[in-house]
Amino acid sequence: MFAPPTDEQILSARPAKESLDPWKPAAFLVESERSLAGVIEPVATLFLTNRECQFRCTMCDLWRYTLDEKVPAGAIPAQIDYALQRLPDASQIKLYNAGNFFDAQAIPPADYNSIIDRVRSFQSVVVENHPRLTDERCVHFRDRLGTRLQIALGLETIHPEILPRLNKRMNVSDFDRATSFLRSHDIDVRTFLLLKPPGLSEQAGIDWTLQSIKHAFEVGAQCCSIIPTRVGNGFMEQLNAAGEFSPPTIRSMEQVLERALETGGGLVLMDLWDVDRFFDCPQCGPARADRIRRMNLSQVVEPRINCDCRRD
Repeated sequence: MFAPPTDEQILSARPAKESLDPWKPAAFLVESERSLAGVIEPVATLFLTNRECQFRCTMCDLWRYTLDEKVPAGAIPAQIDYALQRLPDASQIKLYNAGNFFDAQAIPPADYNSIIDRVRSFQSVVVENHPRLTDERCVHFRDRLGTRLQIALGLETIHPEILPRLNKRMNVSDFDRATSFLRSHDIDVRTFLLLKPPGLSEQAGIDWTLQSIKHAFEVGAQCCSIIPTRVGNGFMEQLNAAGEFSPPTIRSMEQVLERALETGGGLVLMDLWDVDRFFDCPQCGPARADRIRRMNLSQVVEPRINCDCRRD
């Protein structure tokens, strides 16, 4: 199994970053998503431009859409204005920043009130954060926000050997503590989990993702968002070339979602960003992606796709 990488190894493998404007979000969109209340809602997702995350995770490629320096005061509220002026109405909003919302070097705390003024009218606000940065700052922000706050925590996997190799600077206990803290303060918890992180076979990737979903729900998470692990940051390409990693297939994505929905426990969503890169058959791949999309919304297992490729 691959050795835990150092920050230097991860950084040295990187391609160049994207060129970004600190006064504009990296991207923004509105898409439908099932809420914790079981209602399909339009959700505005803003990918904020800010300073790169302090953690160098093995599999992360989100740093490509970050800056090397802290954004100026007022830049984050300006980015929110820029996106919302160009998006259709939505009832929920996600403020994703390719890192940790409560990292003061990423999102300036001096901008919190201006951010809150722009998003408090939404039914819920979702931000992402590292378990070890989850503390009273989250509660103070929620108190000022005055609407439902959901914090997305990256657990990735509970595999005892793989998690330390992801260079996240955390363990399962850190996640458990952060989840318990947030739920005790009536803050909702979404969990990011990886499907088939490096070092696992296809079947082991499925099995450990399902175990990780079960654990996340047992300790208080209400939603699990499953991210199929991919190449794209340089270091993952190195692991792929060394035979330590290959992306999961669309069939594994289907299987994990099916079995998680059958088991229950909370809302389970399979991420479909760039889903076509996981197709292993050009005939049935698009139909399988559409099936996953429908199951994300309905949370009901649909009939399986039949194809002449017979790979099921």
